Amino acid sequence: MLTRIIPAVAAMAAIVAASNILVQFPVQAQLGGLNLADLLTWGAFTYPVAFLVTDLTNRHFGASAARLVVLAGFVLAVLISFYLATPRIAIASGSAFLLAQLADVAIFDRLRASAWWRAPLLSSLLGSMVDTVLFFSLAFSEGFSALGSADGFAIEATPLLGIFVLELPRWVSWALGDFGVKVLVALVMLLPYSVLRLWIADLVVHPASK
Repeated sequence: MLTRIIPAVAAMAAIVAASNILVQFPVQAQLGGLNLADLLTWGAFTYPVAFLVTDLTNRHFGASAARLVVLAGFVLAVLISFYLATPRIAIASGSAFLLAQLADVAIFDRLRASAWWRAPLLSSLLGSMVDTVLFFSLAFSEGFSALGSADGFAIEATPLLGIFVLELPRWVSWALGDFGVKVLVALVMLLPYSVLRLWIADLVVHPASK
């Protein structure tokens, strides 16, 4: 079993390590009067792909194998992240990754017998919500400064989402923008999932999911 899931583990580690680096870089662009640097980091576009890896593993090998991929990917990703990113980012990423992915596995497994799109979509959306809340709080909130020094740019008060009068730390807008992108990516990932599911059989027998 372990040798068969090595590609999934490697993909997971690569995705999380890349996301840990990219989350530190805001999207420096303007959309009309909206400064995207107040709203998005590049990590928002890469991390959601991890849910596709988890869901395909879950579909083909079952929940137990998917948890192994999550745990192995977690260990490798944290080790890589401590080398490539700051310790605080690595801790935040590891904690959020582990809990979000385990939630994804549990939800997908529970819904696998329903319509083909429901399990990957709902598990990815709920997992993304867990990941966003945990990661941005641990990585940037002054309430978790014991994990490392605060990022001055991230905690600077700015108009929420760059357009509202209410001013909050910039990382709050990043979190909202990040989750919005994850929702869009979760919808887009249904396309490759719908194709790959034709070649990656569900080895756990649930006739209704065929």
